[in-house]
Amino acid sequence: MNSESRDLDLGKGDVERPHFEAVTTLSDSQAIRSVDFHPNGKLYAVGSNSKTFRICQYPALSKLRHGHQTAVYPPSVLCKRTKHHRGSIYCTCWSRDGELIATGSNDKTIKYMRFNNDTNQLVGHEMELNMHDGTVRDMCFLDDSSTKSRLLASGGAGDCKIYITDCGSGTPFQAYSGHTGHILSLYSWNNAMFVSGSQDQTIRFWDLRVNVSVNTLDSDRKDGGLESSAVTAVCVDPTGRLLVSGHADSSCTLYDIRGNRPIQRFYLHTAEIRCVRFSPSAYYMLTCSYDNSIRLTDLQGDLAHELSSVVVAEHKDKAITIRWHPTEFSFISTSADKTATLWALPPS
Repeated sequence: MNSESRDLDLGKGDVERPHFEAVTTLSDSQAIRSVDFHPNGKLYAVGSNSKTFRICQYPALSKLRHGHQTAVYPPSVLCKRTKHHRGSIYCTCWSRDGELIATGSNDKTIKYMRFNNDTNQLVGHEMELNMHDGTVRDMCFLDDSSTKSRLLASGGAGDCKIYITDCGSGTPFQAYSGHTGHILSLYSWNNAMFVSGSQDQTIRFWDLRVNVSVNTLDSDRKDGGLESSAVTAVCVDPTGRLLVSGHADSSCTLYDIRGNRPIQRFYLHTAEIRCVRFSPSAYYMLTCSYDNSIRLTDLQGDLAHELSSVVVAEHKDKAITIRWHPTEFSFISTSADKTATLWALPPS
């Protein structure tokens, strides 16, 4: 059952609301900051503060049933690298074809490796990039349609620049300036465009064909744009129509990209938002927060009115990252409680 065929009613009582079940939990000795699904959904990669990198197998969900308490097992780990970085792994990212996997760290480096989709193994030597002068907070892959090369956008602390690296040559060939605070979140939704969120309280849109940001959202806009709070998370829906941003003051903002206007600002959580993600169909949105919770919000209907939202998962400590499965109605969350948990909605 893919996410596009689920019709959940988030407005009813708890009995009617969606109850996601924990399916597998990966435990580590330290906080787990990063996770990303392989594009085919059969694998996911996890990076930890313990410097450990793992590639895990996505389990079969056929035995999952409502109300049946089953033991939560650790996932099958296909690859494990201890001391993958010299510091904590802050971000993990697959390329769109699944043939490259990249990690960023507070050791100021990025590593990326080739991945064989047939054997499910890392192949060849890893590449290390050293152009950042601070923690690498986030990354996203892009494809250069003119040269058929895979490009990696990365940003973080330090000089506040966003670097574009050609992964074929291992060469950073562009550095975008504009932000005046740490870059906390990056997201790409097509081959040329990506968006960044920063501690400087702005969101910037970038186009690989242009050397400056093509649009900036900030707290000085007279149309009620952003308020004064660091932008900790950004995401664009698959159609490129909607942007959602998460903020340090626990708020979220929905923004109409094509109309270049904010739709509404709302508060789902009671602490800093750490990650926001649209479902593959864009019918729903996940948010996770330092209040330990993950909420599911219904985006079907009038987005200018109050949105229906419900807590669908909780950790014992701060929730840090969330990722939707590419096709199944399931997601993975990572936490300061030293776990990465896969949650799924049992078949109805």
